[in-house]
Amino acid sequence: MSYYGSQTMKVLRLGCVAAILLAAASSAFAHHSGAMFERDKQVELMGTVVAFSWTNPHSWIEIEVPNASGGSDKWGVECNSPNNMARQGWRSTTLKPGDQVTVTVHPLRSGEKGGRFISVKLADGTVMADTVGYPVPAKP
Repeated sequence: MSYYGSQTMKVLRLGCVAAILLAAASSAFAHHSGAMFERDKQVELMGTVVAFSWTNPHSWIEIEVPNASGGSDKWGVECNSPNNMARQGWRSTTLKPGDQVTVTVHPLRSGEKGGRFISVKLADGTVMADTVGYPVPAKP
């Protein structure tokens, strides 16, 4: 193979590696997008914890919230990773089914019953917030 042929092969290989790395980076970046949440809105959900999933890449709170028709709606609340939450004082047992809580979220833009966790007020008055994922904005 000539000098130019080997240089062309090196450039092609380098281009393929770069394309693979860019594709992997863009999918990782897209995963962490917060575009589905209305970051300029906050909703307070007063209700009962159904489940608290201490899982990667995000923990989840499921909460039953009474509605105007006398029933209840189940909300799914996306939290930060267990690693980040543990650094803020959380444990896998911080929330248990049956706990009465007030959860503040950035709601989903779609209007579905879900949101991105901001804070939770426990029955004893303790407030736990996610200052790593989305710093809690000051209330006006």
